[in-house]
Amino acid sequence: MLERPISFFFRGQTHQVQHVAPTTTVLQFLREYTQNKARQTGTKEGCAEGDCGACTVVIGELVGEQLQLRSVNACIQFLPTLDGKALFTVEDLQHLVPSTENNLHPVQQAMVELHGSQCGFCTPGFIMSLWSMYENEAQVPSKDTVSDYISGNLCRCTGYRPILDAAQKSFDYPKAMLARQNIIDALKKIHALPALQLEYQGQQFFAPKTVDDFAALRQQYPQARIVAGSTDVGLWVTKMGRDLGDMLYIGQVQELKKIAIENHHLLIGANVSLSDALSKIAEIYPDFKELQRRFASMPIKNAGTLGGNIANGSPIGDSMPALITLDTVLRLRHGEQTRDIALEDYYLDYQKTALQAGEFVEAILIPIREKQAAFKFATYKIAKRYEQDISAVCAAVSCELDDHQVVQSIKIAFGGMAAIPKRAKHAEAVLLGQVMSAETIAAAQVAMAEDYQPLSDGRASSAYRLQVAQNCLQRFYLEKIEETPIARVDDLIALVEV
Repeated sequence: MLERPISFFFRGQTHQVQHVAPTTTVLQFLREYTQNKARQTGTKEGCAEGDCGACTVVIGELVGEQLQLRSVNACIQFLPTLDGKALFTVEDLQHLVPSTENNLHPVQQAMVELHGSQCGFCTPGFIMSLWSMYENEAQVPSKDTVSDYISGNLCRCTGYRPILDAAQKSFDYPKAMLARQNIIDALKKIHALPALQLEYQGQQFFAPKTVDDFAALRQQYPQARIVAGSTDVGLWVTKMGRDLGDMLYIGQVQELKKIAIENHHLLIGANVSLSDALSKIAEIYPDFKELQRRFASMPIKNAGTLGGNIANGSPIGDSMPALITLDTVLRLRHGEQTRDIALEDYYLDYQKTALQAGEFVEAILIPIREKQAAFKFATYKIAKRYEQDISAVCAAVSCELDDHQVVQSIKIAFGGMAAIPKRAKHAEAVLLGQVMSAETIAAAQVAMAEDYQPLSDGRASSAYRLQVAQNCLQRFYLEKIEETPIARVDDLIALVEV
């Protein structure tokens, strides 16, 4: 790989940046970097950790022959990850409408007319989230859809109602859509360039384009930090001031963006975004939808990858408990060799995994069951806020029952209850081979105290976590086995989330 400038589409043309630290964020580039002479300060810094949404921008990326537009957090996106993509900020919207006295985009005009902005600090971020919705939705979206798009934006002034109203009203004005073809043509030219490699003050950044090149570099630099959406490691830089050392970026490897059905398994490449991966899993397992909706904000899901969430090894990662109960397998690669390992065996201890030096996660394999009717599955996220919050407890249960309600197989897994995502094997043993009933569930709840001794922290106490975990098991029984009417389930949910 030859060193060349970072190249991306910006302000109507291909923009190049060189001699920059690989951990420079997109937000820093927009507001501070001297090579960005225009100094676009509409994008704000609020939290610098991807929580508040004041820094939201929209990234355009080629998917086949089409331009995909998605919102991301500029504060934790590293600038080199823009290579081969297009960057849009709030300043760009004025160029999408005919010259008028106000020169406002429909999204902006609706926000003005419906008083969707007060102090204004968060407004550019809201505008960009709503602009991505405006470009991606063919008709007036429901308020639930709008809520999904702005799930990563916080406002302390308006109470959100006028913003939701403005989002829908923006579709009433004459259309002002992005002209995409010239952007697509520009990105194709950038994609024809050699793979990106940077060196800055001894730190190296590699962005190979093929999985073979990635595997070779992983062997050559086993100590290098693998980076995907930087939704976690970005905080290591912005909040902790950590030096990431050499970086190996997986985002340009198209082979790892594959989603396919192979041998009765859903195969998800390690470079597939959380947005795409969670959506596909929910198609096959509809009970996954609650987790899909509440997993994280849309900008985080757009940037992050399922492979990164799994490989990270966090004890509070929301995907792992559900995937463990679905018998998920990881495909690990070292050079040209691959090996498969059960997801539950991948985690050894806190922040310690089964990955060997020079090895990486290549794909996630989720079984597709032929007899879906006999398979019961649910996952529950318990957090202080409904969306955009880290779980205090994340629960998942799956089981197969025979015609007499006898448990043929069962897996119960939790995040937030131990140093790793962990199954409740004592509780499982109580239920396996028994008729699933209120009595056996009660016995399994007692046994769960042998499985977990959760810690107390700012999110929840140890006693609370254990009680919630036990309640989640009861909720599963009522919803999936007893098929309790929703009114009774709502009562239980209130108990669980007190």
